[in-house]
Amino acid sequence: MTTIDYAKARELMVEQQVRPWDVLDPRVLDVLAALPREAFVPAAHRNLAYADLALPLGHGEFTMKPVLEGRTLHSLELDPTDDVLEIGTGSGYLTACLGRLTREVTSLEIHADLADAARARLSGQSVDNAQVVVADAYAWRSERRYNAICVTGAVADIPPHFYDWLQPGGRLFVVHGRSPAMEAVLVRNEVNARRIQSLFETDLPYLVGAAPKPVFEF
Repeated sequence: MTTIDYAKARELMVEQQVRPWDVLDPRVLDVLAALPREAFVPAAHRNLAYADLALPLGHGEFTMKPVLEGRTLHSLELDPTDDVLEIGTGSGYLTACLGRLTREVTSLEIHADLADAARARLSGQSVDNAQVVVADAYAWRSERRYNAICVTGAVADIPPHFYDWLQPGGRLFVVHGRSPAMEAVLVRNEVNARRIQSLFETDLPYLVGAAPKPVFEF
């Protein structure tokens, strides 16, 4: 049985997958190069931790591909003093990256078993500034405002109440549209209006409850 050199695989992931996709923020690259992605992947798929693949987590949920995780972190322009809301914890890997890059992370996960597994993984990596909350982002309400919001699943349309959680000057990363031609955007909550910057095209599984309504043809 071949033993995988995870450190080498991590280095190759950063240099051959992530960096070529215009992920150039040195803080982001350093975190991706240091954080063991294999510790956040279900055991059955650990040998694929650094492959250019979305890996299954259960409940029809998947990890993001490494390139998309890197591009997401780069796009948010994160600062060490930022407070971040993540919508969709999944494996907890992106949560951990956010925790290493910012002051505090609140992460919402609709599935309690995925939330429990993510908490254990975060604790195992000593990421103590990330809180995982079992909640449906479509029903959750909070008066708190965040510097950055990271949505890890697609939405057909951006829910208006997501904007309510942004501080003035805050940034929201989200993928929206209809599969397979979805658009990743960064929304900036500027003083006079929200400004939407188109980033790239991609295709992601929808958040629970975020898929487009079926269109019936007669």
